[in-house]
Amino acid sequence: MKLSPRQFEIIEAAGKLLSSGGISNLTTKNLALEMKFSEAALYRHFKNKNEIIIAMLNYLASHMDSRIEDILKENVCSISKLELLFNDQFKFFSENRHFLVTIFSDGLWENNTEIHNAVKGVMAVKKKHLNLIFSEGISNNQFTSKINKEGLIHISMGAFRLHLLKWKMDNYEFNLKKTGEKISNDLIELIKKQS
Repeated sequence: MKLSPRQFEIIEAAGKLLSSGGISNLTTKNLALEMKFSEAALYRHFKNKNEIIIAMLNYLASHMDSRIEDILKENVCSISKLELLFNDQFKFFSENRHFLVTIFSDGLWENNTEIHNAVKGVMAVKKKHLNLIFSEGISNNQFTSKINKEGLIHISMGAFRLHLLKWKMDNYEFNLKKTGEKISNDLIELIKKQS
């Protein structure tokens, strides 16, 4: 997704507001104050608050897609690719927690079809890449064949999402990258092909 520098500043400011006070804190008035310009100036870049949130989610999906594609080009085994994917994701969210808040904010996407679809788009990107990793890993006997590919994707995405949610609910007090590495190692131990 292509954003202008100003649009990117706006979505980062929106993320800060979401991080500090939840969905009720994200108003055009508060956003204009954070950006230090008028509400009218916001509308030159985005039509409304929902468009800002959708831009955040679309940017997240596009950025994630690009980062993971780079990982998949690495000349390493499927297990290493899965480790790299998880580590990259935990690093990104630890440095950009406002994107995490957008995904987990209660009431943000439940009643808005466009935002709901944008969240699903983020999940679809991750699922697409996990599908490639598990397809390759199962055919190379690196992952168990006792669980089908869809089950492996579901388990992996669930473990990842649960760990991010726990971090958010604990007010970001633990080291996401360090604990995330342990989670990914445990997960890989469970799903790799046993010799």
